[in-house]
Amino acid sequence: MRSLFLIALMLFTLLSCSKRAENFPPDDTGVRLDSTNLPIVWIEVDGKEIHRDNRISARMKIIDNGPGMLNYADTVSHPGQRIDYEGDIALRYRGNSTYNDSPKKPYSFRTLEQPLHRCYNKQKVKILGMGKDDNWALLAPYSDKSMMRDLLAFEISRPWMEYAPEGRYCEVFLDGTYYGVYILSEVISRGKNRLHLDNPGTRGDELTGGYLLEVDCNDEKTYTSKYPPVTADGKPLSDRRIIIQYKHPDYDELSSAQLNYIHGRIDRMEKALAAGSYSNVIDVMSFIDYQLAMEMGHNVDGYRLSGKFYKRRDSTDPRFKMVVWDMNQAYGNTNRLEGWRTDTWIYQSNDLMYREGEVYLVPFWWQRLNSDPQYTALLKERWAQYRNSNLDEAALMATVDSLANVLTVCGAIDRNSQAWPRWGVWVWPNKHVAESFDDEVSYLKQWIHDRLAWMDQELGVRN
Repeated sequence: MRSLFLIALMLFTLLSCSKRAENFPPDDTGVRLDSTNLPIVWIEVDGKEIHRDNRISARMKIIDNGPGMLNYADTVSHPGQRIDYEGDIALRYRGNSTYNDSPKKPYSFRTLEQPLHRCYNKQKVKILGMGKDDNWALLAPYSDKSMMRDLLAFEISRPWMEYAPEGRYCEVFLDGTYYGVYILSEVISRGKNRLHLDNPGTRGDELTGGYLLEVDCNDEKTYTSKYPPVTADGKPLSDRRIIIQYKHPDYDELSSAQLNYIHGRIDRMEKALAAGSYSNVIDVMSFIDYQLAMEMGHNVDGYRLSGKFYKRRDSTDPRFKMVVWDMNQAYGNTNRLEGWRTDTWIYQSNDLMYREGEVYLVPFWWQRLNSDPQYTALLKERWAQYRNSNLDEAALMATVDSLANVLTVCGAIDRNSQAWPRWGVWVWPNKHVAESFDDEVSYLKQWIHDRLAWMDQELGVRN
């Protein structure tokens, strides 16, 4: 029996290594694309293995003939198509669960100067109508069979938050093989068309900003909060820690003065939150908007993972602000941690997460804020504003229908499903096992309807 186990383990290892060497091809590598309403993205790595930690050089070409026009994969029979971008990129895999638990891998890429120099100088470019930058992602919806949860969250947040990423559906080829539908997305980063953050200096006002940070897991250089997470009734869970990562500047780029400064400001913010006197250290409305985005989606990873927040220089704004990212397990898409429910608050879920053995819990910030009547009054007022604008149910359903139409009108969802067959199959961490795209969209709509109704009841909004 032991020898059979070892043989099976060796075969599994060999197959996994083969998949990795082939850059994780789709289940069906023979999908044909003639024409599509989506931009077509070609990536050429010339057979090189793509890595997660280190970037490799690659070439990218994007064809996009514009709204209402078809894009053709056969560029010989269809010459003269509009090339949106063509050039060198630095490519790697990205993501945590979206990389580890999905055979369809997401990518990070940097656009580079032409011609490519040995030291690879980054070059800011405009892609698919999105503002110039050099830092981009190709998100790979897999467990999210609607392929729209991240984009939906961005659209919900856009009218309210200072910055929400833009993203565009596209169909991707890697070394000539069709890899399916992806979302070519902005990355939350410093930039003229992203977050307007100065590079921090070493003294005076310049030392005070700007910094981009993230509540996340302990998988790189991090700072540990002096305050543990708490239960729903405010009791400290002292064997858990809140971990904060450095996103801009990177840890290796931060001087000791900058590290000491930002650590001190995090401590000051958390001390103020603990004391209930926080209006000078956080942008309250930014935190409310973030909370409503997390709660609207009932995002089990909300607050505690990919919880991005930032600070500008004191002379501009001394308060921390939030930004929305990573919603692929939201809107009823998970069987984890009761994430499918429509009738509970995620910010109060530490008791359940702790019982389930989760390492990373919701920071105490949110329990403390929601115990403050002034904060909750503003939260209810803001929710009413949401519900009378882009979260009016008819408007929200129209957004879902619009995203679904983009994916179906020229068969992109069918090609993606041929490459990655998933209908009627459970995929981690699905709650609903959809039999078709229409079934998945119907489930998403019903879940949203039920969630809106419960939040209206809890927050005192009549619709």
